[in-house]
Amino acid sequence: MSDIYEKINELYDRRRKIELGGGDERIDRQHEKGKLTARERIDLLVDDGTFVELNPFIEHRSTDFGLENQKGPGDGVVTGYGKVNGRPVYLFSQDFTVFGGALGEMHAYKIAAVMDLAAKNGAPFIGLNDSGGARIQEGVVSLDGYGQIFYRNSIYSGVIPQISVIMGPCAGGAVYSPAITDFVFMVEKTSQMFITGPKVIETVTGEKISAEDLGGARIHNTVSGNAHFHADTETEILEMVRSLLSYLPQCYEEKPPRMETEEEDNYRPDLADAIPFDAVRPYDVRSVIAQVVDEGSFLEIQKDFAKNIVIGLARIKGEVAGLVCNQPKFLAGGLDIDSSDKAARFIRFCDSFNIPIITFEDVTGFFPGIKQEHGGIIRHGAKILYAYSEATVPKLTIILRKAYGGAYVALNSKSIGADLVFAWPNAEIAVMGPQGAANIIFNKEIQSSDNPEAVRQQKIEEYREKFANPYIAASRGMVDDVIDPRETRIKIIQALEMLRTKKEIRPRRKHGNMPL
Repeated sequence: MSDIYEKINELYDRRRKIELGGGDERIDRQHEKGKLTARERIDLLVDDGTFVELNPFIEHRSTDFGLENQKGPGDGVVTGYGKVNGRPVYLFSQDFTVFGGALGEMHAYKIAAVMDLAAKNGAPFIGLNDSGGARIQEGVVSLDGYGQIFYRNSIYSGVIPQISVIMGPCAGGAVYSPAITDFVFMVEKTSQMFITGPKVIETVTGEKISAEDLGGARIHNTVSGNAHFHADTETEILEMVRSLLSYLPQCYEEKPPRMETEEEDNYRPDLADAIPFDAVRPYDVRSVIAQVVDEGSFLEIQKDFAKNIVIGLARIKGEVAGLVCNQPKFLAGGLDIDSSDKAARFIRFCDSFNIPIITFEDVTGFFPGIKQEHGGIIRHGAKILYAYSEATVPKLTIILRKAYGGAYVALNSKSIGADLVFAWPNAEIAVMGPQGAANIIFNKEIQSSDNPEAVRQQKIEEYREKFANPYIAASRGMVDDVIDPRETRIKIIQALEMLRTKKEIRPRRKHGNMPL
C-alpha cells in the first residue's frame, strides 16, 4: 500500500515542478514586464475549475547545442481544454519562462494535437501567444512544427472559430498562424507582431524603428488591420475574448446562442432624427445601431481600422447578427481598399458560422484617386461583391440615405442575393449623386444658360425628384419596401424570424476563386 502512495506523491511532485515552468525568478521577470504567466492567463480565460491540462509531461528530445542538458517543463507550452461561459473551448498558452516560449518539435506537437481535438469535438480554439519564435537549436523541425500548425489553421478555418491572443512577442513565421485565425487580440505595450524585427530592418534597409512602433497593438489595430481588438491589460483582453465567444456558435454546424429577452416596445421614435436629411452632412452611424440592437449588445470589431466602415456583432431581440455599416463620419462613408478588405473578411466569417448579416447603407461610392486605383481598388472592392454573393445566411439591407453606383450593387443589393432590402423614405438610389448626374446630363443646357448656377440647381432638384428616390427602385422590385425609420427594428426582427429556416442551394464545386 505504501508503494502506491510513494508513486502518487512522486506524481504530484512532478506536476508541481511542471507548473512552476521556468522557476520563480523567471516568473518574477514576467510579472515585472506587466505580463502574466501561461497558467495565470488560462485561469482568467476559462471558467473556474474547468481547465484540464493535456500532455503536461512532454519534453523536447533534441541533443544539439547543449539542449540535452536543458529541461523544459511541458516544452514551453500549456495545452488543454476548459469551459468559457459554460461552453467547451480548447486552447494553448505559450510559457515564456521556458525557452522563451520558443517553438520546437514537441511544443508544436502539443498544439497540433489539441487543435485536432477541438475540430473533432466542434469547439472553438484559442491560442495565447507569447513566444520568441522558432527554437533555433532544433533546426528545421521547428519550421516543420509551424507548418503543422498553419495547415490546421487553414483546414479548420470555417469549421470552428479560431482566436489568437498576442500576449508578448510573435515574430517571424509565427505570425502567420494568427493571420489565418478569425480574430486577433493584442495588449498595449507588451505584445508585438512582425515578420522581421527592428534590428533586421535596420541592418537590411537602414531604417530605425522601435518594436512597438513596428508591430505593436496600436499599429496593427489602426494601420495594418492585422488585429481586431486591443486593451491596456491582459486581464481586460481575456475578458474581451470571453465576451466575443458569447456571440459565436461552437462550430459551423450550429447557430449562434440565443439570449432570452424581455418584451419591449420595438418602435424607436428617435430614429426619425438619427441622421441629417441633407445627404452631404456627416453623422455617426453608431447612433442608428444603438437604436436598432439590444441595449449594450453591439461588439464592434476593428474599431480603429478603416473607420469609414463599421462592423461588429450584436443581438436583436436576443438573436445574434453581424452588422456591416457605412460610416459617413469618415470619407463620407465611401468604400476604399482597407474598408473593402475589412467588410469582406467579416462577411465571410459570419457566413461560415451561420450569423445573419445586416447592412446599413449610406454610401457615396468607391473612393476615387490615383493611389486607390494603383493600389488595386478594383480587386479589393470585388471582394465585397464576392463575399456577399457567396454568403447563404439571411442577408438584409437597410438603405438609410445614399446608395450610389457600383457601391450600391456591392453592398448586398437584391441583384447579388439580398433576401430583403428596405429603404428609408429619404433614400437616394441612383447611378451617381444628383449633383454629378445633373452636371453630366444637362451640361450643355447649363453652360448655355444666362444663369448657369440657377439652372444647375434646378436640374439637380429635377434629377433628385425623378431618379434619386427609393420609389423608382421599389417599383422595379430592387427595394422590397420603403419603411418608416422608426419601425426599422420591428422590420428587422420580423425579417430575421421569417428567414430563420432559410436554405439556399448553390452549384456544386470544389471552391470559388475569390479575388484575393
